[in-house]
Amino acid sequence: MSPAIPPQPAPIASRMQGYIVQYLGEIGGMVLLARDSIRQGFRRPFERGLWLDQSLEVGVRSLTITNLTLLFTGMVLAIQTAYSLAAYGGKTFVGDIIALSVVRELGPVLTALMVAGRVGAGITAELGSMAVTEQVDALRVLAASPVKKLVVPRVGALVLVMPLLTILADAMGIFGGLLMALFEIGQTRVFFLTHVVDALVLGDIASGVGKSVFFGFLIGIIACYNGISATGGADGVGRATTNTVVMASIAVIVSDFFLTKLFLML
Repeated sequence: MSPAIPPQPAPIASRMQGYIVQYLGEIGGMVLLARDSIRQGFRRPFERGLWLDQSLEVGVRSLTITNLTLLFTGMVLAIQTAYSLAAYGGKTFVGDIIALSVVRELGPVLTALMVAGRVGAGITAELGSMAVTEQVDALRVLAASPVKKLVVPRVGALVLVMPLLTILADAMGIFGGLLMALFEIGQTRVFFLTHVVDALVLGDIASGVGKSVFFGFLIGIIACYNGISATGGADGVGRATTNTVVMASIAVIVSDFFLTKLFLML
């Protein structure tokens, strides 16, 4: 009797093809979920109570991490900018650089990354636990739409709250730069703030706030999709949570490039 032949691993090309098909399927599922969320979001009843609860959960509990992140980012940016421009006599432009960098890029992007890590992971864990315990299926049995009850309030709350978090984070980033301008660079408060105000125009503020709306929508859709589609018990919920943080962070970084190009053309 001939010995059994051990199974051979799948060729690399086949595995890569399987990964690509899986990723394309996930992207397609997210697009369909985004479509259904937009449709359900404009249909009555509007579930104002759920929207308010999710807005408080997403917004208030994210203030600490987003504000601290931008505060110290502004402080570090001020020190590095002053050090780099000192040789060229450009220390007077520290306020201009901090204002433009924080408001246009660092504020919305870092806020979105922090929210993706804290809120996105929390949404996926919550919905994933409901999915693996068949609570989502129970909603369907009761003729209630899981998208309407679970997805729309969370995505809507992120879209509404992200601009507010970004504006507060921008203010904290500029305040951090002001502290370093006062105590490390030797500038006066009036001098620094004058440069900040002169450097910013309405389009800069609108660009950063506009990005945050798209970031909030992307984070919400990715988190909700991974949560609802989670399978395999607690281990599956853990994998879905990790996927949310990775995918949401990548989506924020990639979309920031295209949104920057778009807003610069407007």
